[in-house]
Amino acid sequence: MERKASVLVMGLDPAVVDYSRTPVPGLTAEILTAALDAEKARLTALGYEVRMLYIDTGGTAETVTRDALAQGSYDCIVIGAGVRLAPHHFLLFEKIVNVVHANAPAATRICFNTRPDDTAEAVQRWA
Repeated sequence: MERKASVLVMGLDPAVVDYSRTPVPGLTAEILTAALDAEKARLTALGYEVRMLYIDTGGTAETVTRDALAQGSYDCIVIGAGVRLAPHHFLLFEKIVNVVHANAPAATRICFNTRPDDTAEAVQRWA
C-alpha cells in the first residue's frame, strides 16, 4: 500500500483577516472558512493526509508554525495566499518561510495557492 502524502496547509486564521484589505471582493470569515473546509475535504478525498494550521498576523505565528512542524513530518507545505499576497504581510511571509525552511527538512515541496479555493491544485502540482 502506497503511503499518502502528508500536507500542512497554513494560512491566516479567518478570525484575524482584515477583510477590508483583501483582494478578494466580498470575502468574509464565513466564506473563507467554508472554502478552507472544502479544500481540506477535497485534498482528503484525493488521498492526502491533511492538517490545517491557522496562524495570526505575527504575534505567535512563528511559534505556532514551529510547534506544528515539531509535531509531525510533512511532504508538502502550503503557505496561503493571505500570508503571501498582502503587502502588509510581507515580513510575516518572510518569517514563516524561514521557520519552514529551518524546521521542516523532510518537506520536499512548498506550494502556494492563489485563492482559498485552489489549494488542491497547488498541492497536486507538487505532491
